[in-house]
Amino acid sequence: MGFPLLLFAVTLLPPGLFLCQPVGATNQDHGNGVVERIEKKVESIISSFQQLIRDETVSSGFLFAATLLALLLANSAAASQYLAAVTLPIKLMLGDWLFEFDVLHFVNDGLMTLFFMVLGLEIKRELLVGELRNMRQAVPVLAAALGGMVLPALIYYLINAGEPSARGWGIAMATDSAFALGVLMLLGRRVPAGLKAFLVAYAIIDDLGAILVIAFFYTEALDTAFLVAAAGCFSALAVFNFLGLRHLFLYLCVGFLLWFCVVSAGLHGTVAGVLIAAAVPARPRRDQRWFVRRTQKLAGMLQQRIERGDSILEAPEQHAMAEAVSEAAKSVTTPLQRWERMLERPVLLFVLPLFALVNAGIPLSGERLTTAASDVVSWGVVFGLVAGKTLGISLMTWITLMAGIGRLPEGVRMGHVIGVALLGGMGFTMSIFIAGLTFSGQEPLYIAKIAILAASIVAGGSGYLWLRFAVKPENSYK
Repeated sequence: MGFPLLLFAVTLLPPGLFLCQPVGATNQDHGNGVVERIEKKVESIISSFQQLIRDETVSSGFLFAATLLALLLANSAAASQYLAAVTLPIKLMLGDWLFEFDVLHFVNDGLMTLFFMVLGLEIKRELLVGELRNMRQAVPVLAAALGGMVLPALIYYLINAGEPSARGWGIAMATDSAFALGVLMLLGRRVPAGLKAFLVAYAIIDDLGAILVIAFFYTEALDTAFLVAAAGCFSALAVFNFLGLRHLFLYLCVGFLLWFCVVSAGLHGTVAGVLIAAAVPARPRRDQRWFVRRTQKLAGMLQQRIERGDSILEAPEQHAMAEAVSEAAKSVTTPLQRWERMLERPVLLFVLPLFALVNAGIPLSGERLTTAASDVVSWGVVFGLVAGKTLGISLMTWITLMAGIGRLPEGVRMGHVIGVALLGGMGFTMSIFIAGLTFSGQEPLYIAKIAILAASIVAGGSGYLWLRFAVKPENSYK
């Protein structure tokens, strides 16, 4: 766990951190010296490492590695220690309130709220400025997402009809965008850039559908008092947005209260993450013209200080001017953009791998694999994710195109759509999440997880092979 935390710290380092110099020194003082060459080399290494961490295939690799590690631990001599770590109790007392949970629930009900908050921010951004803003481009995406949710759920339900496991129809609905994007990125320039946008857009709608399913179909009895309190917290966040308040601390404090009320009301804590995201301001404080005037004025003032030979450490006013430039830049960006970028890397590189590490540890005995192969839950999950996603996404997209009510992104053809429809069967994160809400018994949950892993492997491999060999690229896409 320490290594991922180190990676996050590095990604947050400012590019010029290591280009320090003594008080009163100038670049000319050591322009060609050994010190500058060392500093530039270190800066180059740090910059390259930051770019690597921001690569989408790296986050997919972390998720895959955590899944593999969980499977290895659960099927090794350290299996009992792994299980003990996952079920390690955590107690938190606040006055007369006693919060007691284990590591598994801390990750699933607590940290995963951040994941759902990032999803909510992505959904909001897509609706405002992304693929879902343009109606002709949004129609095929919406149709693909609808087909990719309804048909898999229907297939699962029909296979499990009459069984208690029929309640798990939501398992086959969602797409793990991290895994699916990771596979797509392996194809490089063999696929058009618009295909990534198409995949991300329908996966986001899939996730929104899964969130609604969790809220309405996987929630037991509700506590009205806490539900009203949660509505009050959300209203407070909405008022912050309306008044133009953009302080992260305010949203975090009220957001934590919202999460507590949501959990206490009987809803899943991750619903709070989406509600917080919905209230995050998407408007900048200042317009771009103000930013240009402000930075020009500050640049002129800084130039005067430089000509006088002032050092930034010796002149507090000069340091304040430099910070004012940063504050001006914040004023023309939105909290929606800043907070999504701030949370995205930690969630992808830490929260999701940690979720996989505590949830994907399945003891794979021969007897359990045999049972899973003949269980209706497995058949429902595999056919729902692989066949249902492929047919639902492809067919609904084709219908909208034939009806002339939508268009695909530039360079994207139906062959590409079939490929990303196959990748849509990689349900993993959300599917495991819903499986945990569906099955209370350990054995049914293990069988569902085995089926989800099998379906994700088949869907990912099939999607890659289809896009790699069945769809001919037009030379190479830019």
